[in-house]
Amino acid sequence: KGKRYFLGEVRKYDAIFQLSDGFEEDIIWRTHFSFIFDDLPENIIDICHYGFTEMVNNVIDHSDGTELYTSVLRYKNKIEIYVMDNGEGIFQRITRLCNLSDERHALLELSKGKLTTDPDNHTGEGIFFTSRVFDQFEIDSKGLRFSHDDKYEFDFLFDSSMPADKTGTVVGMVLLRNASRSIQEVFDNFTAGPSDFQFNKTVIPVKLAQYEHEKLVSRSQAKRLLSRIDKFQNVIFDFAEITNIGQAFADEIFRVYALNNPNISLVPINMEENVNKMVTKALLSAKK
Repeated sequence: KGKRYFLGEVRKYDAIFQLSDGFEEDIIWRTHFSFIFDDLPENIIDICHYGFTEMVNNVIDHSDGTELYTSVLRYKNKIEIYVMDNGEGIFQRITRLCNLSDERHALLELSKGKLTTDPDNHTGEGIFFTSRVFDQFEIDSKGLRFSHDDKYEFDFLFDSSMPADKTGTVVGMVLLRNASRSIQEVFDNFTAGPSDFQFNKTVIPVKLAQYEHEKLVSRSQAKRLLSRIDKFQNVIFDFAEITNIGQAFADEIFRVYALNNPNISLVPINMEENVNKMVTKALLSAKK
């Protein structure tokens, strides 16, 4: 008598859904998962709602799978969200439909943003922005794992423990409960100014253009890095962990492409001395 019961601070819910016509991500959120976020700050709820619905919608529209597994865990210090399907696999699908050379090339394109296999119905911004609003974001599919961690300035590509012959994709998202960022702040980081609401800036981790221990020396490697950047007005090349590049590689980006695309701003950052020499040489050549 007189006792009152409340949901605990630590909560978890997971479920398997059969994908069928009329399956909608917002209904799944509302009827199965929204209770987990009760009493949390608005920015935390907004980020989790955005990430959950974007990734579930990707499964519905793109995976060609038959099942969806979702799990949300609320701990005292963080939120974890997992979305898994049994479809073709995201990297393999992008490679096939976008006519790319291999799955690692698909990962590089995915990191730029604005990549979609269904341009009539999608902008290609969902995965990019979801990876930026969470503290940690990972995609694991068929032997490859893409990882974005807010603590680091660049993304990672790993050989994953998920077997290459296993179908499907696993997406994992982690958000610290003391995170102060808002979705709008992240969006603003990739627009040119406060009055510009277009997604027109991208940061490209140059390291993702490397295959194993090869050096970035050729024009063909540069062209792979430059693919689709005409969709942006401001492109930042992050050279973190790159110790050397070839003259042809630098020239193709900072002279040839720059002269042919004067309306696109190309900005190199995090350059070591040898990289800086090659980039500076190409920039000076472009001014002659």
